[in-house]
Parts: sequence; structure tokens; C-alpha cells
Amino acid sequence: MSSQLDFKNADDVMKYIKDEDVVFVDVRFCDLPGVMQHFNVPAVSVDKALFEDGQMFDGSSIRGFQAIHESDMKLIPDVTSAYLDPFRAEKTLIINFSIRDPFTDEPYSRDPRQVAAKAEAYLKSTGIADTCYFGAEAEFYVFDDVRFDTTSNAGYYYVDSIEGKWNSGREEEGGNLGYKTGYKSGYFPVPPVDHFADLRDEMSLELMNSGLEIERAHHEVGTGGQAEINYKFDTLQQSADDVMKFKYII
Repeated sequence: MSSQLDFKNADDVMKYIKDEDVVFVDVRFCDLPGVMQHFNVPAVSVDKALFEDGQMFDGSSIRGFQAIHESDMKLIPDVTSAYLDPFRAEKTLIINFSIRDPFTDEPYSRDPRQVAAKAEAYLKSTGIADTCYFGAEAEFYVFDDVRFDTTSNAGYYYVDSIEGKWNSGREEEGGNLGYKTGYKSGYFPVPPVDHFADLRDEMSLELMNSGLEIERAHHEVGTGGQAEINYKFDTLQQSADDVMKFKYII
């Protein structure tokens, strides 16, 4: 069952919440450095006011936003962005929100979604084009262990992966079978050298269920679990929303 939804307005959302026994609405927005933030609203509290008047929050506690003496900010939902959270214990509907000034009701200049919307509007106003498409090349590593620290007398980071070339000589439970990805040799090997084919399949299915159009998934050139999952391009704001969805699910 797909967790991507096709809402057009507030009535669609409220009907779905009632019909499908949604327990929470997860309010999502992006801070200035590009990290997704969230808080939950009990679904029984969701009414027309949430869509018309929005949700207030303390902008001084979010990086890059407001000073403490002007901290009030308002979040307005984009119902077209809604999808079901594939991980939460209770049935949770995720919705991306845009940020507005509560006094002027103007879009907030440091809201990344508003920056994207303004860029798209400017492009159209120039007459150069009416639409521009963006496609992220989403790559990542799958590590078994990640450690790092910076202290007054030392600093380090450490990563490890079952398929890392550096582990070709280590003792492993059940024996080391030797299927390690060589340096710069990870592009398209079949299992068992590719340890994470099944995991990428699970990731791809969750992404598709959440509305992304997956084109292909494969091991990347690096050792140590490098992977890539390609999905279809879209307009700037939608593509940015897709990246945040991708990062959350992966």
C-alpha cells in the first residue's frame, strides 16, 4: 500500500485522518542550514484552524532564524506534500510546512521552501523559461560502525563496514569469506561482493511507497558500502522536498 497521498485541500486531509484512524500529524519544516525539524500534533486536535491559521513556534530556537525578542513564527501546511510515516509506531501523517511572519503573514525570507518558491517565480518572470527541473544524485554509505570525537587533546573519526577492503584480513565470526569490495572497484558488482543488494531493495520499496519514482539502485564505485538510488527529477521545491524525504527514509 502506497503511503504517498493525493490531497488537494484541508478537507481532504481531515477526511483521511478520520477515515484512516490517523493518530498524529507530524509537522515538518527545514532550518536554514538544511536540517529537517519536526513536532507532533495529535490528530484529534487537527481542525480547519491548523490549515488557515497555522502552528506557532519559537523561531529563536532554530538555527539561522529569529532573535529572541522577535521569536514568534508561523507554520502553514502544504497538503500536497503529505505522506504516511513508514517507521513510527502510531499511524502518523507527515506534512511539510512553510514558514510565515505571524504579524505580516508574508513568507519568511530564510525558509528554504520559500527561497525555492521565489527562485522558481523569478525564473518564470525573466521569460527564460517557465519551468526548471532538478534531479539529485543521491549517494550514501552503509556503515556498521561510526565513531568520532574532538577533545582538548585529541580528535578522530572511525568508520567500518563488513565489505570494506581494509577488512580482508580480519577474523570474522563463521570465518572471513573474503568477499570485500576493492578500492575503486565497487561499481555494479553482483552479490556476494555486493553485500547490500537486499537492503537497497527495501529502501527502494519504502521510497516508492512514499511517492518517489525510483529509476534504479546500485552499488557505487567506493568500497565500504557506497550506494546510489536514483529517482526522477522534478521542479525545484518539489525536488528539495524529495531530497528531505529520501534522507529521512534512508
